[in-house]
Amino acid sequence: MNVDNWISDIINVRERCTMPIMTHPGIEMIGATVKDAVQSGEKHAQAIYELSKMYPSKAATVIMDLTVEAEAFGSSIAFPENDMPHILGSLVDSESIEGLQIPSLSSGRIPEYILANKMAVGMITDKPVFAGAIGPFSLAGRLYGMSEIMVACYLEPEAIALLLDKCTCFIENYCMELKRTGCSGVIIAEPAAGLLSNEDCLQFSSVYVKNIIDKVQDDSFMVILHNCGNTGQCTDAMISTGAKAYHFGNAISMTEVLKQCPGDTLVMGNIDPVGVLRMMSPEEIEKEVTLLLEQTAEYPNFVLSTGCDVPPCVPEENIRAYYNALSAFNRSM
Repeated sequence: MNVDNWISDIINVRERCTMPIMTHPGIEMIGATVKDAVQSGEKHAQAIYELSKMYPSKAATVIMDLTVEAEAFGSSIAFPENDMPHILGSLVDSESIEGLQIPSLSSGRIPEYILANKMAVGMITDKPVFAGAIGPFSLAGRLYGMSEIMVACYLEPEAIALLLDKCTCFIENYCMELKRTGCSGVIIAEPAAGLLSNEDCLQFSSVYVKNIIDKVQDDSFMVILHNCGNTGQCTDAMISTGAKAYHFGNAISMTEVLKQCPGDTLVMGNIDPVGVLRMMSPEEIEKEVTLLLEQTAEYPNFVLSTGCDVPPCVPEENIRAYYNALSAFNRSM
């Protein structure tokens, strides 16, 4: 697929489309647990496929799992049955970074995620499939400890730069392999960069993300840069990466960020997946979605999405309400 044409078609068509970051409802549809899906590429792909048949999303997305790459480096991971995996402790400190080895793509669950993407591409033929990967600063924070890295950025910047170089190298290799599966792009999740100022985001995140983008992005493979931690202070740093699309969380004003982003890039967001989709009634959800669509109506590059990954246990009627609001808005245009 030519992703530039796909982007152009979205911008030039009057009706609005949606691409929620949503996999967990698919896991529930096939009767699997979260633990099943994050450990089995086959079950993961089946969940994506079933979900793609059920809802008219503009693209299919894989699980946003921010532990996969850290596990490949050697981090210990806990696997709850029906919640996302989480990291147990830190892996390195400033003294051990130099000895940290960049893992192969056969490490940990990386092969299962590559398999999930490859199978999903084979099964889903009517829309693009977007893979997922963690961003370099977010990965470094998981290896080093988030509180610790925030301090070390100022006290030991050279050590952190070395860690970021190693994280970036691995993510580049991983994204190149994901590209070979036939995916149309990758969502790089860099939420930890939202803790930084614009200047620090440039130094400790964006320059590394740009290196990845320069290596993997072309007219057949796009990068969607996701930062749900950004409240508006580091949007310029995100844009400096040159991604073809930017994805924002519910902590930011979509109308304000749309003013900043280039008109030829896609700007996605930002319905709260927990506070709105999981907690509100269908009627309230329709109102929230409609309001966002009305507020962003003058921006043809806006793509309705969730602010982050839709969590487990969201009622089906709530997801239907999200799509119903979009359909009703498009009929009214």
